[in-house]
Amino acid sequence: MSEAELGILLLSARVALAAMAVSLVPAFAIAWLLARGRFPGKAALQALVTLPLVLPPVVTGYGLLVLFGTQGPLGRFFESVFGLSFAFRWTGAALAAGVMAFPLLVRPIRLSLEAVDRGLEEAAATLGARRPVVFLTVTLPLALPGLLAGTVLGFAKALGEFGATITFVSNIPGETQTLSLAIYALMQSPAGDAAALRLIVISIVLALAAVILSEWVARRLQRRGGNGGA
Repeated sequence: MSEAELGILLLSARVALAAMAVSLVPAFAIAWLLARGRFPGKAALQALVTLPLVLPPVVTGYGLLVLFGTQGPLGRFFESVFGLSFAFRWTGAALAAGVMAFPLLVRPIRLSLEAVDRGLEEAAATLGARRPVVFLTVTLPLALPGLLAGTVLGFAKALGEFGATITFVSNIPGETQTLSLAIYALMQSPAGDAAALRLIVISIVLALAAVILSEWVARRLQRRGGNGGA
């Protein structure tokens, strides 16, 4: 692997990690609302969360450009208040990756929260535990398989994100050129076939490793939880 290819891989990992760091707390909050909440518009919220999976990624990227670009309302807000710019920056690539991976974070977490035995939470509350304590000692450990599985799958999705990223922040080497964008650029050049093939193999290995790791972690934690309950 060349130095340039290693740089692309490191930038992709940086973007994916930032995307997960920013998305995890909102994803858990939305999953909690969908699993436990009863409110008007719940179906609309579920549809909104799922939207990035069914929309063409270019549409999502264009929406991010309109909202978070240099002339967009949210883009101007973050620039003036936090000094944070998204357009044509790696931070924008992380934002696009986080948005595209968001549904893959929310769904496993929601399913894990729905599977939590509410009787255990009620028993802890009956014994005098306050809600934050019940959440940290009962709910969160039981929902951990879904949380970790969603995080791993979301990271893999963010690592390979293409359409929304190239639409929002373009394909700038060293700044926004992640793994999938680099493969696309190399495939446009007759001399880039070998490098593109290497990056394709790396992306396949990383995606398979993420799926296998997600399944292994979920089964290990579920088995541990079953043994603890026994």
